Amino acid sequence: MAQLLLLLPEETGCQCRSGASMNNKSGPGASTTRLASMLQAAKEAASHAYCRYSDFPVGAALLTAEGDIISGCNVENASYGLTNCAERSALFAAISQGHEPRSFQALMVYAPKMATISPCGACRQVISELLSADCPVYCCGSDETQLKTWRSDELLPGAFAL
Repeated sequence: MAQLLLLLPEETGCQCRSGASMNNKSGPGASTTRLASMLQAAKEAASHAYCRYSDFPVGAALLTAEGDIISGCNVENASYGLTNCAERSALFAAISQGHEPRSFQALMVYAPKMATISPCGACRQVISELLSADCPVYCCGSDETQLKTWRSDELLPGAFAL
């Protein structure tokens, strides 16, 4: 298996949470070790996906301001519009647990059956509201050398907002 190359936000031009860099060694989520933990959590979440219709498991891991990781997986429904993606599952779980919107340090998305992955349009809209504009979103498929990194505001230019 190829070695996973994880880029810290400052290596991609991203800053996180009100200008606080994830490379701040005094804070949570300070190292590639933390990002590797996020990827592992996203992989585990993908293994719990309920995807009997598409056979397309996806897992997500959200790094909170406190350094905790909250995961989510996709949960399908025979009525496809009622399906919930992994990214939204993780974000909704975090909000349900009392975490403040836009307080998160990073989001990792993992899909084992594709070489690369990116969030769907519905997830991009939710990400644009619940993550800060400069929060990094890491996306990884089965080819871990093809890890993609975006700032959340790059995923949905012109996002709808009230």
